[in-house]
Amino acid sequence: MARNLEFNEEEATKKAMEVFWKKGYSGTSIRDLSDAMNVHVSSIYNTMGDKHQLFVKCIRNYTQNRMEDALKHAAKIKSPLEAIISFINASANTIVYSDNSCLAIKTTFEVATSDPDVQDVLRKDNEFTHKFISDLIHKAIELKELAAGTDADTVTDFIINTFTGWHESYILHKDPIKIMRMAKYLIAQISR
Repeated sequence: MARNLEFNEEEATKKAMEVFWKKGYSGTSIRDLSDAMNVHVSSIYNTMGDKHQLFVKCIRNYTQNRMEDALKHAAKIKSPLEAIISFINASANTIVYSDNSCLAIKTTFEVATSDPDVQDVLRKDNEFTHKFISDLIHKAIELKELAAGTDADTVTDFIINTFTGWHESYILHKDPIKIMRMAKYLIAQISR
């Protein structure tokens, strides 16, 4: 099949991200990317850089989209506590019903420990998520939806780190009931 040198960069990046998501950074070859994007290898290098540059772009796009989705979704919910509960449930549903686990978590364990560029993108994503949840918790405290003595930073850290554990549990056990029970328990703990 003939391949066009000209291509839609946004679509190509999405296709590349899907390959990285499925195979991981190390398991993905430039040929895998070329095949998925339906372009010549030289077009990837000329337009998007090398495999690493493309991977960083994919991770950056993935985290940016998650941030935008979280803000849009929370803006539709009037109660900060309900927004937190919705965020927790959405995370559990993503783990259980999505074809892929969280690309950010997969990348953290595969690449971020030794790659400062990827680590920087994921750190910014984590900082956004921390601020996003913490702000909701502070608003919930102000509105008396949560107890006045609630330590927003600790609860936020607990929620974020719980998601990582859920991902690990689901990858190993493929037990959706366990994840949903843990989500229900987490919601009950923060809602007291």
